[in-house]
Amino acid sequence: MQKISFSLLLLVLSLQFSVGQNIKGKIIDINTKESIPYANILINKSESMISNAEGYFTLSEKNSQDNTILLISYLGYVNQELAVSTLKNNDFTIVLTPSIFELNDVNVSNKKPNAYEIMANVKANLANNYKGDGSPSKDLLFYRNSESFNPKEIEVEIDKSPGFTKQALVKVNSDLKTFANSLIRNPPKEYTDILCNYYTTNIQKDSKTSFLSKLDVLKATKLKKEGSAVSSEELEKKAMNMMLQHLDSTKFYRVKSGLFGSRDSISMRKDWNQKRDQKKNKEVKTQLTLTKTNLNSFLIRNNFSQSEKYNFVSKPELYDYTYEGTTYTADNEFAYILSFKPRKSKAKYIGKLYVSENDYAVLRAEFTLDEGEKLNSLNLKLLLGIKASQNRSTGTIIYKKKKEGNGYYLQYATIETGQYFYVNRPLKFIELTRQDKDVLSLDIKVEGNSGSKIEFLNLTRTPFATAEIQKIKEQDFKYTTIKSYDPKIWKDYNAIEPLEEMKRFKATN
Repeated sequence: MQKISFSLLLLVLSLQFSVGQNIKGKIIDINTKESIPYANILINKSESMISNAEGYFTLSEKNSQDNTILLISYLGYVNQELAVSTLKNNDFTIVLTPSIFELNDVNVSNKKPNAYEIMANVKANLANNYKGDGSPSKDLLFYRNSESFNPKEIEVEIDKSPGFTKQALVKVNSDLKTFANSLIRNPPKEYTDILCNYYTTNIQKDSKTSFLSKLDVLKATKLKKEGSAVSSEELEKKAMNMMLQHLDSTKFYRVKSGLFGSRDSISMRKDWNQKRDQKKNKEVKTQLTLTKTNLNSFLIRNNFSQSEKYNFVSKPELYDYTYEGTTYTADNEFAYILSFKPRKSKAKYIGKLYVSENDYAVLRAEFTLDEGEKLNSLNLKLLLGIKASQNRSTGTIIYKKKKEGNGYYLQYATIETGQYFYVNRPLKFIELTRQDKDVLSLDIKVEGNSGSKIEFLNLTRTPFATAEIQKIKEQDFKYTTIKSYDPKIWKDYNAIEPLEEMKRFKATN
């Protein structure tokens, strides 16, 4: 009797445990067995998910029930619909079959489409396909930003310090060297995740139309080593404070680098810094405002009709295009597949486009910088000791047709950029007196790379009344700081499955 009761208890516990589990799956190619990144997963015909760059996805607890229906679609593959119970029986693996073919294979036309005619139609229809019509909507968005700073070399040498003791000079040099070595050994990195409701509409005021957006942040986390700095502004501030600790705290200084000087005064005086911080705090935007500004900017930068970056869509005369075939979309419509490469010097990218046969909208764009190409290059190494360039720019952008109205909206985007930087400049802290007096003179040399990756996912889009959007009261928010990725944080929501790199990251000192 006791054995039976114990077995029954184990069974009940196991059932409870399984009910509370999030389902994790993987999508692969039937032939190559390789993972399929950025495949769309439509959950119960209402909420969209996406597989990550490694082909994995995780469902929320409420969507992990056996009767949940998943529709898997990916341009170039046959759609597949299955229940979560089937996913479990298939070892949590979904296998997709390619569906790329020539048009004459399906008796649509015996004439091979002309890639340049297709792109001419794409350009002619850009405004109709991507320009917002102002329809009020509520979008549930997930936004992940990963930033890294990878210095290859950092050299800081103080070569002049009038009025400083040898001990103070040794101390500041030691502190700077320790700081530099720490950055090289442990390159700073951080991850931020945001889930939010994003409301947008056009409103009429004084016979003019203006854009209105409201943001409601549901959850926001920041995975970052405590005290670490990633951005150049943060790193500069940390190094500046380190040096200022060794200057006279009762005096004011001006910073000069080479031929250029700063008009801003700096000091370690507490009373002066408190007043300065109070002034800055009045000017600094709230976290909500900054987030909304970044989000609005991201949507504009990745709109094919508004951004000049993606000239392989907006300026097809700069590129060579090749027709690769045709496939079915998730809505069982035809889409042309075109590859592209630079033809003229202003063209920088290679990649692939999937274009709707019906309205010539670019449904998906895959792009990366062509070999040897760079963006925004600056080389003043000999004159000013500065050199910089964007040596990495790659991504995938997916657009989805609106259910109401005309045109398309951004469903998913993953954009990755990388910058090379080199700085070799002198730096002086000059005491502010009637006659300028050099207080501290040093040489700084820094070389390395920084990187950024943004992932954006629109999980659901629903109509919403303009009057209701205007009533929404926005509230500022703070990030929840975490020391390691915890999937339990997102158990109640659908979110982009993080890559293994993020899962392994530990924010420990």
